[in-house]
Amino acid sequence: MNILSSQKFRFTVGCAALLFVSLASSHLYTQSKNKQLVQQNQSFTQQENSAPVPSQISLTSNFQNPFVAQQISDEIIDKQNAFLPQQNLLAASAPYPVVDEFKKYKFSINGSQVVSPGKLPSSKVNFNQGDLLTVLVNTRKYFQDYSSEDPDILRTGMLATQGVTIPDVLNTLNFMIAVLKEDIANNRATRLQDPNFINTNFRVIKWSPYNPKNKQQKQLRITKYAVFTHPGSREKTSTFNTPIYSLKDNANNDKFYTKYTKQDVLSGIYEPGGKEFGKVTSLAYLTRNGLEEAIMEGTILINFKDGYKAFFNVDRNNGMSYIRGLKATAQKRYWYFREVDAIKGYGYKIDAKISIKPGVTFAGDVLNIGLGKVVVIEHTQGGRKHLRMGVIADTGGAFLPNLYQLDFLAGVFNNKKEFGQNVSQLPDYATAYFLVKK
Repeated sequence: MNILSSQKFRFTVGCAALLFVSLASSHLYTQSKNKQLVQQNQSFTQQENSAPVPSQISLTSNFQNPFVAQQISDEIIDKQNAFLPQQNLLAASAPYPVVDEFKKYKFSINGSQVVSPGKLPSSKVNFNQGDLLTVLVNTRKYFQDYSSEDPDILRTGMLATQGVTIPDVLNTLNFMIAVLKEDIANNRATRLQDPNFINTNFRVIKWSPYNPKNKQQKQLRITKYAVFTHPGSREKTSTFNTPIYSLKDNANNDKFYTKYTKQDVLSGIYEPGGKEFGKVTSLAYLTRNGLEEAIMEGTILINFKDGYKAFFNVDRNNGMSYIRGLKATAQKRYWYFREVDAIKGYGYKIDAKISIKPGVTFAGDVLNIGLGKVVVIEHTQGGRKHLRMGVIADTGGAFLPNLYQLDFLAGVFNNKKEFGQNVSQLPDYATAYFLVKK
């Protein structure tokens, strides 16, 4: 009886010891894994928050050619999609480092602050089919032609927190182009205007604005821009006395123009007798108001006295920052122009800029939101919900950084009054959604 009791005692002690060792081992393993995950997360955050921030986001680092999206098989895409809910849950809580136009870190936000799953309401989506197709095709071509020269377009921006990659962006462009071409060829209203078709075939991601200066802003601010038609002259006159200039090819090596403010340029440094005369080419002379509108809108349509008319688009600036809130005439930033064959949007150089169309183009923060993102804005008018679709295919100094605003290209107008009448039916604030092909 004593021997049996002793054996039971030893057996019980042995089991307890094994259980203790097992629990201790499990605890140590969990601590080790947690520590490893924390270190990985800290390493990622430190890399992302360092200045300057690398242009290529880690989510796209495996794609040397971003157009590889077209080569991904349906089977692989299906397997990837099976993991999206878990990926998105983890990514949404990750911090996104917002950068300025020089790609320097400004601040961080959590993905859930700005983007979350959504759904379009049951209203027809408004846009011109042919114009949208043109902008989609031109934007996709920019990715094809210039991804190596312009690595900024490989940034997925804040949508990376929803698991969106550059291949996803290209798949979205490809699918929309295919649908539009098929629907236009069959002479029918495109399926992309049907919210049910969109909700079925796309991830709809709601964009909640983040405005550091107004954290109560609940909807995206929708500003409007345009191309204005202005009379102009090849020679300086008493009326047309404000020049627009073009940089010569050697300006790529000689950065002399970065020394001069707008005020310096308009003081006559490039005119006969000026200290930099001959270093730039005079394109036209406008009124001062014409120059400010051309700089603000990015493109101007000039009607010359001899009957010739042409678009002129901003090419390069003097490298001085745009100061938000400062009146236009006091800004130090000055833009040099080039003659172009169409309204131009985003591009790393003038010869590469995307040709865009009014009514289907948004200008936005390309570094933090991303080029080629398809956006639907929703607003209520007359008791009915209205939806409008466009592509982020343009940018500007006011959008770097800017997670609370888009600028809508409204059209070509003769004057501000005509422009105001046209945009009076458009919202100043709207609910915004990104569309990403499932």
